Amino acid sequence: MPFINTKYFKERLLKEKERVLKNIEEINADLARIASEDEINDLEDMAELEIENERDKAILKALNLELKEINEKIKKINEGRYGVDENGNPISLLKLLKNPLLG
Repeated sequence: MPFINTKYFKERLLKEKERVLKNIEEINADLARIASEDEINDLEDMAELEIENERDKAILKALNLELKEINEKIKKINEGRYGVDENGNPISLLKLLKNPLLG
């Protein structure tokens, strides 16, 4: 297997993790705001809030899955298993550079 600079990929994954955590925090704040919304004047307002709430929940679910995947790749780096697929075959450096979550 060719040498992979895992430090580079770990830093990149940690930056991505930071971005995802920030987005999760913002969406949780938005959901809390929606939950405490006092000024629902009519059914249209209520429907709009429900659509926004469902959209935020879907985004939050996707972000949590991405966070889990990032954490798994960081764990693989820490265990010295980064850069190989589930069959133990090396993943090309170009593929890893395009998408570090392949590692």
